[in-house]
Amino acid sequence: MPDSSLLARQRSLDEAGRPLSEVTFVVVDLETTGASAATCAITEVGAVKLRGGQCLGRFQTLVNPGVAIPPQITYLTGITDSMVGPAPQIEPVLASLIEFIGDAVVVGHNVRFDVSFLDAARLRAGLGRMGNPIVDTCSLARRLVRDEVRDCRLGTLARQLRLSHQPTHRALDDALATGELLHYLLERAGTLGVLGLDDLLALPQMTGHPEAGKLRLTNRLPRAPGVYLFKDAAGHVLYVGRAVNLRQRVRSYFSTDERRKIGGLLRQTASIDHIESEGALEAVALEARLIRHLRPRFNRQGKGWERYSYVRLTLDERYPRLSVVKRARSGDGCIYLGPVGSARTARVVVEAIETAVPIRACRGRIGTGRGGAGGGARPHCPTRALGLKPCPCTGSLTEAEYRPIVESVIVGLTVDPRPLLEPLAERMRWLADAGRFEEAADLRDRAGALARALSRQRRIDSLRSAGRVTLEVDGQVRAVLLDGRLHDASTADDTDTDVASGTLDGGSRGSVDNPWGRLARGLGPRPEDAGRWPAPLPPELADEAAALLSWLESNPARVRIIDCEHGWSVRALSIPDFAPVGASAPA
Repeated sequence: MPDSSLLARQRSLDEAGRPLSEVTFVVVDLETTGASAATCAITEVGAVKLRGGQCLGRFQTLVNPGVAIPPQITYLTGITDSMVGPAPQIEPVLASLIEFIGDAVVVGHNVRFDVSFLDAARLRAGLGRMGNPIVDTCSLARRLVRDEVRDCRLGTLARQLRLSHQPTHRALDDALATGELLHYLLERAGTLGVLGLDDLLALPQMTGHPEAGKLRLTNRLPRAPGVYLFKDAAGHVLYVGRAVNLRQRVRSYFSTDERRKIGGLLRQTASIDHIESEGALEAVALEARLIRHLRPRFNRQGKGWERYSYVRLTLDERYPRLSVVKRARSGDGCIYLGPVGSARTARVVVEAIETAVPIRACRGRIGTGRGGAGGGARPHCPTRALGLKPCPCTGSLTEAEYRPIVESVIVGLTVDPRPLLEPLAERMRWLADAGRFEEAADLRDRAGALARALSRQRRIDSLRSAGRVTLEVDGQVRAVLLDGRLHDASTADDTDTDVASGTLDGGSRGSVDNPWGRLARGLGPRPEDAGRWPAPLPPELADEAAALLSWLESNPARVRIIDCEHGWSVRALSIPDFAPVGASAPA
């Protein structure tokens, strides 16, 4: 069964995206003995229920506040002590008002004032605070008509906008005027693409944005999962992102998203396309593949795969060593760690392993003489020159003596990272105890790079070695993972097409038929497992595999494994990140 909390979130999203014509609003206005909900009381309640421009009901009653009404309040509202004397107290009124409001959206002018009094009454009655969505017509007016009116007081707006209902400082009259103002503002908001409740709730922040005029570009976006593409006037893709609710996420760029790059992105945006997906997991894969292919200027992650490198353990040599290579060759019998972010990072990883284990650091092949030296030590062997550790090129190690060193590296790279990480941790402690803090910090950085590479490799290899994995996502969407890639559940096979064959340069992506069939399998042939070591992951697939795995690990309650070909597990072994105290290690 799907997780109940997930279903609750889905229902709330559906509710938030309802067309405004189907939303029930209850406009509330209170008259009180003063301005503080902590020390003052309610004297009158007025409410109007509205939906689709029609009045569905009214609620009005005086309330006995239990205290004398100040003269200035009587002068303002006309409500006297003799008027509220026979009226009910707030407790029975509150129960009726709660029933009248139900789950409707609560509306008011400076509505926080009214809600503060209602919440105080609810708390005294042991009911908790109000949980309904809230719309403030004063905030909406500031965003939509502020340049047309002297101020945004209810009386000023009613007069200057020529509303038929005028406020009188009596609860029902003010609620009717506020309800009419709401309808006027909703018509204005429609020009900014405000079509659903979620749009309305976000509008006060959006319309103050310097690029608010471009909100119209979001009008066609659905409230569905998928990928969105910001484009410039020439049709070039500036940015690719994903969302579980495309419309809500893209519109948030005009309100809550305060990242520095957003201003420049929105200034250059001329159109916004989208591709709907079957679910959130499919959107993860689509985003990774589109970024890899299109290289959008404003995306930082997912574009640097051509700089990726591998650490290779050269098991095709008699005396294996570590090297840094740009491409991994499947089936050559070597073990590969990676890809990692760059050749520089790969070299740091190599240095860490060579510090932990006495594997040879000299380059080139060793001859066939005693100990493999072939007639003497290599003149430029750094290991020999520094006297750090024995090296086969000196003739001091036979193949049999060298084999345990290589096997410890193999174990560290493929099964258990402790043979590589524990010597580094021990040496860091020794350096720190000796007061050699700079050397300890340098070693910590190298050890951290190795630990992150090993952790990422173990996680991704666990996913790839599982073979064909069939998942159910969010209780309804079926997904197939194959060799760490996401495939169309209905057609998952080894037949792939290039992502470049898709037409990504024009037209609305919402109107494209089955975009997944064109894009989701555009990753080239699947690498076959050759030899006893896992096939290296091609660099162009690394970001997608990492993104899929990260999403799956972050959303376990949303996923159910239906079938797994070879079993999927990661050995429960903690890998230290070697991050400095008080700092988090980079992902």
